[in-house]
Parts: sequence; structure tokens; C-alpha cells
Amino acid sequence: MGQISAGDKRPFKIPESVLVVIHTPALQVLLIRRADVASDYWQSVTGSKDAPDEPFEHTAAREVREETGIDVAQPGHHLTDWRLENVYEIYPRWRHRYAPGVTHNREHVFGLQVPAATAVCLNPREHDGLVWLPYLQAAERCFSPSNAEACLMLPRLLAKAAA
Repeated sequence: MGQISAGDKRPFKIPESVLVVIHTPALQVLLIRRADVASDYWQSVTGSKDAPDEPFEHTAAREVREETGIDVAQPGHHLTDWRLENVYEIYPRWRHRYAPGVTHNREHVFGLQVPAATAVCLNPREHDGLVWLPYLQAAERCFSPSNAEACLMLPRLLAKAAA
């Protein structure tokens, strides 16, 4: 863990995170609305590593469980490392969560295929709404460009995995 962030008792966030696109076989994508902003910030599951040596796959499984209550190890659930990474500038509104001077984050992308009737139980401290949308509509609703791009890649990545 990092140093303690200014004015807070939590350690600084590690600038390495996951993006997990949760979807059904029919390409319905789960989007969740952030509770910590005033406007409609819809996204897939995201979250930072808890420790620098935490494997990305563990981070993905932990964040999915913490944010949605979904256990990636359940039958019919398939977590796939898409072997994609994005490096992006951290939005200024959230930079205080990182050590001084940290301006960019490295995001590792996963897909999680779940059955269509999968129950979702949001963590209300983080998210206050959910919606299942066809992947194209999900991409349009995402506030993050990298999240929108991941939604758009879904059919191609699934076809590639099936081949």
C-alpha cells in the first residue's frame, strides 16, 4: 500500500487498475452509475490494485465482487483477460486519491460473461444505479472513452475467443 493521502486516512491509490466489462452471451452489458458524482457517470466495473504485486486477475475478481456482488467463480461465469491495456490521464477530480505527482493510470481490461439472469447487488457507497444494455447502447452511455471502446470491442473479442 502507498502513503496516506492528504486529509484522509486511506492510503494513496495505486495507479494500476482493472476495467471489467460484464456481459451476457447475447451481448447485454451491465453498466453501473457512480454515486460519488452529481451527473450520470455510467461505467463498467473498475478498481485499483490493493497492493503493487496483486495480480490483475485477482483485482478484477475482487472489484466485481465488491461492486456488484457477483462471484466470478460461479458456474456459468467466465472471466477473460482481454490482454489489453490503456494508459490514461487521471481525471483531475480524482487525482487527490493518488500520490503527489501521479497523473496517469494503467488500466488492464477483462471481460466477464455471465448468464442473463445474474443478480446484481450494488455497493451503495460506490454505485446507485444499474442497467443492462445492448453493447452499442452501453458504449454510448459510458462516460469513459476506454470503457466505451471496450464495449465496442466485445463482439470481436468474443468471436476471437471462440475461434
